[in-house]
Parts: sequence; structure tokens; C-alpha cells
Amino acid sequence: MARIFITGSADGLGKMAAQLLLSEGHQVLLHARNNARAEQALKANPSAEDVVTGDLSSIKETIDLSQKVNALGPFDAVIHNAAAGYQERRKITTPDGLAHIFAINSLAPYILTALIHKPSRLVYLSSGLHRSGDSSLKDLSWDRRPWNGFQAYSDSKLHDVILAFAIARKWKDVYSNALEPGWVATKMGGPGAPDSLQEGPVTQAWLAAGTDPKTHTTAGYFYHKQPRAVNPDARNKDIQEEFLEKCFEFSGVRMPD
Repeated sequence: MARIFITGSADGLGKMAAQLLLSEGHQVLLHARNNARAEQALKANPSAEDVVTGDLSSIKETIDLSQKVNALGPFDAVIHNAAAGYQERRKITTPDGLAHIFAINSLAPYILTALIHKPSRLVYLSSGLHRSGDSSLKDLSWDRRPWNGFQAYSDSKLHDVILAFAIARKWKDVYSNALEPGWVATKMGGPGAPDSLQEGPVTQAWLAAGTDPKTHTTAGYFYHKQPRAVNPDARNKDIQEEFLEKCFEFSGVRMPD
């Protein structure tokens, strides 16, 4: 039995991954951005161990969330599931002055990875759109570029793979992998999404708690439990180090070696 923390588990794929892991006998700590969403998360998964709250668009709340998790730890795995979608038609700025999508999808996983006590496994949800992400890492918070929600989302999903592979390189005692769940009919994906919703949470649960030897790997990128081609820039050490440094500059949180 494993003990797993899942961000963004009040609905969508996070909720489904929690349901799947709980049905397999694992312990799951849920996460929601506020108390109302926390009630929703526990209603969907009443057998979960507990739920912690924190708005991932806020640097302070994300740091506070890591402390709440550590107070309940240790955990065998963390699934970085929470994300803002690509539908934002204008730039939404967080209280920290950052683009909403970047803050939630890119910076929050960095902060949580840096501050939550090391689990044995880290799982980062990306997207096939990461292949269209901008690896130049210029203007990460969209202060100078004309806003494009689709591109901002694609960039953030590339950032998640860069982070996963950077951690795999630096932390040899942790399995750190990324995946794409497919284009599925969640609130983010929309009702016309063509991929199997039932299969959507399977790979992240498998990577977080699977006993299959194929899960005993690191720096992998998966789709439906199978390796899949990844943007090669995500494996570039210089790009990885630049991304970590920029996240430190935004957050004031340094990634430990």
C-alpha cells in the first residue's frame, strides 16, 4: 500500500486518479484550492485520508500548502495534476503579478517539488501540446508577448516535462516521470474530446503506485502506460537548469540538490 498526495483532486482527472488509487487500497491525500472545493473533493472520495487546501496561483499559499503536506507526511508519491486550461482568452494576472497559467501549471509544481519532503515517486501531468511549447523560456509570465492562452498552456506543459526530467537527473533516489493522459472529456478537455475518459487517470496512478517493473523508471514520458515521443528540448540540461533558476527568481524558493 502506498501513500499518495494528488494536487487538484476535487474534480476531473485528479478526482478520478484518487478514486482509482483508493479502490486499489492505497491511502490518498486530496488537495483543493479552497474550503468549498475541499468539501467537494471529500464528497467525491469520502475514503480519502484527508484534504488540504491552497490556491496554487499564489506563491504564499503554495508554500503554505507544502508545509501542510509535510506536517502529514511522508508520502510515497506525489502526483502534480492541478492545472489551468488553455481557454483563457486574456491574460489573468495573479496577486504576485504572474500569468495565471504559468503560476499554476509551471511555478506551483516547482515550488511543491522543492519544498515537499522527497517522495519515492514524482508524477507530472503534461499534454501532447507540450511539443508545441516554447523552450526558449523567454518572458515566462507573458509580460511582453501578446497573450495567447493556447500557447501559454503548451509552454506550461513543456515546463512540466522539463521539471520532471531535471528532477530525474538531480535526484537519483526518486523516480520522476511525466505523462499525457490524452484529450479526454473533462471540464478542461470539453465534451467533444476523442480519447477514453476511463483511461485518463490510469497512467498517473500506475506511475505513482504500480508494482510493474516498467514503473521503476525515471525521466520517462508516457501515454496509456507506453513510452511516447517527447519534445527533445526537455532533455537539454542547460534548458533544465535555466528553468529551475527562473523559477527560483520568481518564487524565492531554491530547488535542493
